[in-house]
Amino acid sequence: MFIIDGYNLLHSILKVSEDSESIGDVQLCWIVDRYLKLVGDKGQIIFDGIGPPDKSGFENIGNLEVLFSGRNKDADTVIEDKVRASTAPKRLTIVSSDRRLRRAAQARKAPAIKSEDFWNNIQKRLRRKKTRKEPAEKRRGLTESETKQWLKIFGIEQ
Repeated sequence: MFIIDGYNLLHSILKVSEDSESIGDVQLCWIVDRYLKLVGDKGQIIFDGIGPPDKSGFENIGNLEVLFSGRNKDADTVIEDKVRASTAPKRLTIVSSDRRLRRAAQARKAPAIKSEDFWNNIQKRLRRKKTRKEPAEKRRGLTESETKQWLKIFGIEQ
């Protein structure tokens, strides 16, 4: 499971991408969700503060749970608490370029990835074309009755 420092990732994207100015927090969540579906994983993204009054854009995001730290905590503290409380920290992947969070992950032997690297992974994976499985018929060939039917359709008599 990925635990993502939301605004840290968003700010990292703004640094490395030319077209990133159009990416907001809601769009970021949907992009990360597409990535998580492709890699078959789940995640939580934590943003500082209470979030926008209308949170409907964050609803129905399947593989990504969107959380806000609230008024009295920052996202870093929430993430640190999650790492500390985890019964299986090695199954977590912390996404942040913040040294504090990377140290907290390292202390519990949880993998950590810098936000820029995570964003690059997302971009590579989403650009990759989906390979389609060849139909079995391609290797097997046509049956005798199918061959006769096609010959009849094209007006070729045997």
